[in-house]
Amino acid sequence: MGIISSVSEIRKHFPALEQQVNGKRLVYLDNGATAHKPQSVIDLINQMNSRTNGNIHRAVHELSAQTTALYESAREEIQKYLNAAHREEIIFTSGTTASINLVAYSFALSSLKRGDAILISEAEHHSNIVPWQLVCEMRGAELRVLPVDDSGNWILESLDKLLDNSVKLVAVSQISNVLGIINPIEDVISKAHALGIPVLIDGAQGVVHTKVDLQKLDCDFYAFSGHKLYGPTGIGVLYGKKGVLDSMPPWMGGGDMVESVTFKKTTYAPLPLKFEAGTPNFIGAAALGEAIRFMNQIDLEAVSEYEQEIVAFLAEELTKIDGVKVYGVSNKKIPLFSFTAEGAYPSDIAMIMDKLGIALRSGFMCAEPLMKRLGADSMLRASFGMYNTMEEAQLFIDGLKRALKMLR
Repeated sequence: MGIISSVSEIRKHFPALEQQVNGKRLVYLDNGATAHKPQSVIDLINQMNSRTNGNIHRAVHELSAQTTALYESAREEIQKYLNAAHREEIIFTSGTTASINLVAYSFALSSLKRGDAILISEAEHHSNIVPWQLVCEMRGAELRVLPVDDSGNWILESLDKLLDNSVKLVAVSQISNVLGIINPIEDVISKAHALGIPVLIDGAQGVVHTKVDLQKLDCDFYAFSGHKLYGPTGIGVLYGKKGVLDSMPPWMGGGDMVESVTFKKTTYAPLPLKFEAGTPNFIGAAALGEAIRFMNQIDLEAVSEYEQEIVAFLAEELTKIDGVKVYGVSNKKIPLFSFTAEGAYPSDIAMIMDKLGIALRSGFMCAEPLMKRLGADSMLRASFGMYNTMEEAQLFIDGLKRALKMLR
């Protein structure tokens, strides 16, 4: 397969896009929650479920060897894709949430003490809020919050006041799952590192819409989920700098993360196995590796240019609809739009749109503090993937107008 640069060619690899919903051709605009899979990923999952199925690292038989090779080659694919310095820096988890919790309970909990602080932003997903609240409560530490303005942009002027020697970790998202704003994480990393403070980046949306170079970015941790990057559910990655990961205690105990076990003392396996206790989701990891191989065939620059055309189109068209308020205004934005409409509740709009074959997200987007800051108790979100077209953007606008006409 050569380099794929057009959306029409990309779409041919995603069989789910060919289906009909409620008698209408599917227009899938909930990619911020989960994306569909290319046929090559589906084929590998089916092959491993039906044939190449053996527990990894534990046996000398052929199926175990084949599965182990697929699992570890996926790690190497991800390392190269993210430009991590070492393969051992790629830890497989069940997703972004598990990756963040691993850092919370291994890195933060083992070092936090009363009077320390962790800094997050006001625009975080619950998975980048609640773990830090829990460990702060356990240790008597403080959770500090970098505020956002009315458009949802970080108020960076507040950063210098919030960052001091009591802050032991900064944890922020690369791209907001509600606002679609590409946050200036480089500025935060630079300022935090100047004070010797490590930084975790929630890359759940960022790894999908930007080209991530971890050595250039220089964050200490980076977390993402496979199912948003056109891979399977139940698999994700935690990247951590090797020296930092080496210094951290294991998060979970079990098989494969040990070097030697006695009733008096257990010693642990080296990275990355130290953080991969038990039988992992080896099929999910291998399939994520296949998703990365597929992404390597995509002309990401062409995709990004097309996405920005969709961003410009929707930014203009949504403002033309009476009573629609868009949240997340920025000149650096992915094709993800959250909004409300006067005289119509988001879930009611979403149900009508579903009847038109258009899949959207409604609710508080697992970001309740941000919703309250912006004065909304629910929103509607349209989030585009690399296979979505300008035609679908127009169908979304037309469907929204039709839904609002029915509800008002």
